[in-house]
Amino acid sequence: MTDGKIRIIVAKPGLDGHDRGAKVVARALRDAGFEVIYTGLHQTPEMIANAAIQEDADAVGLSILSGAHMTLLPRLLDLLRQKGGGEIVVFAGGIIPEEDIPPLRAAGVSEIFLPGASLDAIVRWVREHVKPHGVKA
Repeated sequence: MTDGKIRIIVAKPGLDGHDRGAKVVARALRDAGFEVIYTGLHQTPEMIANAAIQEDADAVGLSILSGAHMTLLPRLLDLLRQKGGGEIVVFAGGIIPEEDIPPLRAAGVSEIFLPGASLDAIVRWVREHVKPHGVKA
């Protein structure tokens, strides 16, 4: 992308079928001026990584309510690195116990938004931490 607009993939990994939160966040990010691609329900880490690479995404935002975050997030990060997308910022939100946050951050997850996080906080964080390809941080 040469227009300098941040591209974000929003995805629902795993078997969780509740996507209202993901759709609300995707819309808030779009309304804030980001280019957002929502991949839909039941995405595998492989599908999400492929979409992020194909769409030249600057970030991937995941909504996880299923409890599988300790498997799905590290797998996605590994796949992104293997496919040459290690610079893609990964953030997540949903039902993630606080004790799981430090190992997820150590694995490479940039931010985790817990229930109650405001849309303004998410948008502000993206503006401060995600840069379009080719723009120095």
